[in-house]
Amino acid sequence: MDSADVMELMFSLVIGVCVVLVAFVLVNPYLSGEKQAAKRIQGVAESVGRRVARRSADSASQNSAARAKKVKDTLKEIEDRQKAKEKISMRLRLDRAGFDSIEPKAFYIASLVIGACIAVVVLVGGSAPPVVLAAGFAGALGVPRYVLFKLTVRRQKKFLSEFANAIDIIVRGVKSGLPLNECLGIIARECPSPICDEFAQLVDQQRVGVPLSECFDRMMTRMPLNEVKFFAIVLAIQQQAGGNLSEALGNLSGVLRDRKMLEGKVKALSAEAKYSAYILGGLPFVVILMIYMSTPEYISKLWTERMGQFILAAAGVLYTSGILVMRKMINFKY
Repeated sequence: MDSADVMELMFSLVIGVCVVLVAFVLVNPYLSGEKQAAKRIQGVAESVGRRVARRSADSASQNSAARAKKVKDTLKEIEDRQKAKEKISMRLRLDRAGFDSIEPKAFYIASLVIGACIAVVVLVGGSAPPVVLAAGFAGALGVPRYVLFKLTVRRQKKFLSEFANAIDIIVRGVKSGLPLNECLGIIARECPSPICDEFAQLVDQQRVGVPLSECFDRMMTRMPLNEVKFFAIVLAIQQQAGGNLSEALGNLSGVLRDRKMLEGKVKALSAEAKYSAYILGGLPFVVILMIYMSTPEYISKLWTERMGQFILAAAGVLYTSGILVMRKMINFKY
């Protein structure tokens, strides 16, 4: 066995070890119980609104046994409806992103056009047919859906930034004697988008005779956020069991503001680590580009020779594992 075979065997072993490390990083959350812990934290978070509403309902009446039974039945009904989730369709994805006027057919046509354009650009660049097909496939399925996902996340963040203020409008309206429906209408008319859009749909559905509980179910489907679930649970329990609605929603508003404040603190404390990860993640590509611009014959051996390809493969696996580890270190749950 000559030296070239020995080096090739060594790099194969290195790549195998790297693959095992990456697999361990990906599988470790399921083996260590972190996913189960996250589910438990989610359950505890969702119970905050229920405890607040239950406390206000119990304090509003002397017949606690009958009211507790109503609360229990209401919670069970809400949980049953949440478990019966349908498959997320493209129509629902577009609604969550705020594109109510765009039909799924138009989105699919635009995706095909984007995929074809990317494939043509890659083909003009002189790539092989398999690479062109892969680029076109990724452009048609990956890029439009990724953009739609990012727009949905941005819309949900804008919704959360004003949601506590919208709840305060209901609290002040109820304290001043306005009915709940009128308070919801004020939010639909006065609050900024996307708060006004979601509440406008809720008010319109209620005007045509849709029950309030079903209106909130549809709102939770369009805006699947824990804060919206808290709000829907509090109002559903108040509708069934009565109680001081302004106190319950006031406590919920305080909880939402505390969560937002905690989010800001987490972002401030993790900003240095995040930007360090961005710099470390982008530095290899910048160095490769600079070397290629100065001495292309020196760096081109990495993808023209077999040994260089092995080195690139090992470096890619190690780079991916490092990015995943850094992401896990700075991805805080709150």
